[in-house]
Amino acid sequence: MPTTAALPHWEQTPADLRAATREIKKALRERIAASGRTVEEVFSVVEQRVQAAVDDISAARRRGETVWPVIDYADIAAGAVPDEQVALLRRRGCLVVRGHFDRDQALAWDRDIVDYVESNHFFENYRGPGDDFFGSVGSKPEIYPIYWSPAQMQARQSERMATVQAFLNGQWKHESDGVRWFDPDRDSLYPDRIRRRPEGADSAGLGTHLDPGTLDLWMTRAYQQAFRHLFDGSVERYDPWDAAHRTAGPQYPGSTMCSAFRTFQGWTALSDMDHDQGVLHTVPIPEAMAYLMLRPLLDDVPDDDMCGVTVNQVFPAGHKWHAPLMEALAGIPDVRAGDSVWWHCDMIHSVAPVENQKGWGNVMYIPAAPWCPRNEQYAAKVREAFLTGSSPSDFPAEHYERDWPNRFRVEDLNEIGRRGLGLD
Repeated sequence: MPTTAALPHWEQTPADLRAATREIKKALRERIAASGRTVEEVFSVVEQRVQAAVDDISAARRRGETVWPVIDYADIAAGAVPDEQVALLRRRGCLVVRGHFDRDQALAWDRDIVDYVESNHFFENYRGPGDDFFGSVGSKPEIYPIYWSPAQMQARQSERMATVQAFLNGQWKHESDGVRWFDPDRDSLYPDRIRRRPEGADSAGLGTHLDPGTLDLWMTRAYQQAFRHLFDGSVERYDPWDAAHRTAGPQYPGSTMCSAFRTFQGWTALSDMDHDQGVLHTVPIPEAMAYLMLRPLLDDVPDDDMCGVTVNQVFPAGHKWHAPLMEALAGIPDVRAGDSVWWHCDMIHSVAPVENQKGWGNVMYIPAAPWCPRNEQYAAKVREAFLTGSSPSDFPAEHYERDWPNRFRVEDLNEIGRRGLGLD
């Protein structure tokens, strides 16, 4: 869950940005027209595909089924996940892994994190939210800007985490046109924060949004290639599970930054959480990104507007421009400490608000970020942050852990950890 972090050399004015938006929309419309199709025809193909998925989700709800697929870790480890569950995962683009870690292990990690921050006087020194994205949670942190605790690193470099990440990466097409876009069996250990929401808390949650980027999705050459089928007359061939061209290109300066390519965003539960206690929701339709990419090109959207997408803010999604998608918004089922939750990197997601929360709501954010050129480049920055106890460069420069003596050290890395940080 990266935060906003504009690149230092980004100096375009709002007028410049509006002009660039008009220019890119004109170019994309002309590209579609050159294929012999209209924007409306291409969007209609996507609209019908997405509506079929919305209808499928609505039917599942009427049958009383859980919208989110649920797979046991034991089946993943044994290579015995039933075909119908794999098909549902690919259709919905999200997953709960039951028993990913032993419940007692997850609860111990939760206690260890408390000991870690308290032993280093974190609360006495906490300076408030380092970014606007999580700034609504109040003065006492709900999102802890902590990255290098033993608990987090033990989970990131564990064999059980690597097993699930490899299974999820395997849902993607990672080789095409003679190019291996990423290594599905090697993760880059993308470091992220933790959340600890206490029992009885009131939380405003987070609105529906996406994290894969903002204007770079339209304005950089790599992403134009990744979404090429939407604009070149072959929209029927668009595949949200194709990694081609996603793993090498730079981002557009000034965008909400996640420097890594993540096949799935994810978190690991450190407490039991009921489904109605301010939990994660997604629009479980991987193909919805095609709708989001084409929607700004329709005539009812002003020429200098990308349906609200701009720099230095998360990618918004909502009823104004994307109403049919919002009908499919679905929350996770009940989870227990040690379960993990995953969603396709392109998916709309949110966190529901809660009042007087029952039980704790504690998670470690750990995605699947396979080794690839883009992630290898970011790994060099991660190594430096790890070695110095600094905040990773995708996040606010808060650096709480630099002087903490009990943070995870290089000598504590196993083979998975060393490979993930590019040390082997």
